[in-house]
Amino acid sequence: MKLKTLMMGAAATIALASAAQAERGSDGQVNILYSQAVSTMNAYLSSGTKDVEVGSLVLEPLAGFDEKGNVIPRLVSEIPSIENGGISQDMTTITWKITPDLKWSDGTPFTAEDVKFTADYCMHPEGGCAQLARYEGIKSVEVVDPLTVRVTFNEPKPNPFMAFVGATSPILQKAQFANCLGPAASTCTDQNFRPIGTGPFRVTDFKTNDVVMLEANPEYRDPAKPAFATAMVKGGGDATAATRAVMETGEFDYAWNTQVSPEVQEQMKAAGKGVFVSAYGTLVERIEMNMTDPSPDLPPDERATAKHPHPILSDPKVRAALSMAIDRVALNDIGYGDAGKATCDLVPAPEQFAANNTSCLTQDIEGAKTLLDEAGWTVGGNGIREKDGRPLRLLFQSSVNPVRQEFQSIIKQWWSEIGVETELKTIDGSVFFGGDAGSPDTLQKFYADVEMYANNFDGTDPEPYLAQYTCDKAPRPETQWQGENVNRYCDPAYDALVVEMGKTADMAKRGELAKKMNNMLTVESNTVVPLISRARFSAHSNALGGVVLNTWDTELWNASDWFRVK
Repeated sequence: MKLKTLMMGAAATIALASAAQAERGSDGQVNILYSQAVSTMNAYLSSGTKDVEVGSLVLEPLAGFDEKGNVIPRLVSEIPSIENGGISQDMTTITWKITPDLKWSDGTPFTAEDVKFTADYCMHPEGGCAQLARYEGIKSVEVVDPLTVRVTFNEPKPNPFMAFVGATSPILQKAQFANCLGPAASTCTDQNFRPIGTGPFRVTDFKTNDVVMLEANPEYRDPAKPAFATAMVKGGGDATAATRAVMETGEFDYAWNTQVSPEVQEQMKAAGKGVFVSAYGTLVERIEMNMTDPSPDLPPDERATAKHPHPILSDPKVRAALSMAIDRVALNDIGYGDAGKATCDLVPAPEQFAANNTSCLTQDIEGAKTLLDEAGWTVGGNGIREKDGRPLRLLFQSSVNPVRQEFQSIIKQWWSEIGVETELKTIDGSVFFGGDAGSPDTLQKFYADVEMYANNFDGTDPEPYLAQYTCDKAPRPETQWQGENVNRYCDPAYDALVVEMGKTADMAKRGELAKKMNNMLTVESNTVVPLISRARFSAHSNALGGVVLNTWDTELWNASDWFRVK
């Protein structure tokens, strides 16, 4: 868990050494391209990976994860353990010791008060925190002294590395966000766009869904870092254009999520200006089923809420039929090749937590038809099924992306073979993955019947990830449409398993509980329909050094170590 564990092999050691020897700001500007533009720098107001990742350049947690999944210090002197007294013997408390003399980018001291405030901010009952699952089971957060904060749990917490650990749980400055608690959170535009942080950079200009300009943080704890004086994060376009800007034209240094077909990858490599970086973690492309009615005929405060169950997808046989009609292996061959694996699981890794289900991997069109027959959906004269006068018609939305649009088109064809009429909708990724409570097109608002995207979790333990699907975390007007449970799935038995996992120390038992929850969401209920276990796949120019791809944290986790290759 020491910082030296960040180094990966001799090449990385040399790269990091080169960066450390440079002076802060000596390497000019680094240009980063996200095909999904940034909507906010505050991870607590967005579940979009692009917002969490870019925000991590400024806002940091107390601890993070290295490329091997180890917990590493960021703003603390050491990682708490039972051995060093940081975790109590009964595992009901964890005590964090903040590194002395840390400063925010405005020059003011970083203290335990900021940490406690962050917990109050996310746990506020009216705040609609997009990362609330990371604070599951917390009884209290108290300031012991200016550099010590203690977290007390309701019950023994074998995995206490949830709150304040990883990019989805960064620390906010109390002085800046003091007036942004609860319903006011989303109204604090300047704070959310230009947060004061402890990271290697600070924001100089922010244009929503367009570009973020940053400069080296003059108060950063390592006086030699970052090597780059400024950074530009440009957003928008599509994955193909983003990839080309690094691999072929050389306009940018780094392109995130280069989700292009295997054939296009090979073509772009030939230009010789950059390299692809890839590694498997927990990223899964999936279809989400809406358990509530998104009909525009409903009142705005009732649409897509638990007040109205979905008139079609509430039937588990319909959801199962939709899953059975999909050929996941074919989708992977078309869209990802060696950078993906067909999967039936929401949690594909680490191995001890992976259920390794295979039942969904064989397409079964005839079986799907039989299920719909049993559910009372009969085929009409136009080939579309209907029941009680309602046609089996679904709105299927996803973000703008060439691979996703191809998947949508193919899945629509398969569903038509079983009598389902599908309308396709595409939404700019900057909007779809944003957290704007006023937008009808966010994945959280879910004004559609089914939607497709990919997601993953911080670290190597899926406890906070699976905790996202408890009843209380469904997005709704009362939470400003924030919340991780986008399906509005609600099962008291599932909620009870989340609580049980939270207090279970035995690793074998934790694995069993994770697999059980995975199965409840996927192969048993088909509320979540996993498609592809995707490798993280990005690209950087040959002129950018120090890049170490991390599947357990953000891809920008070590941007402070990046440098210009001379």
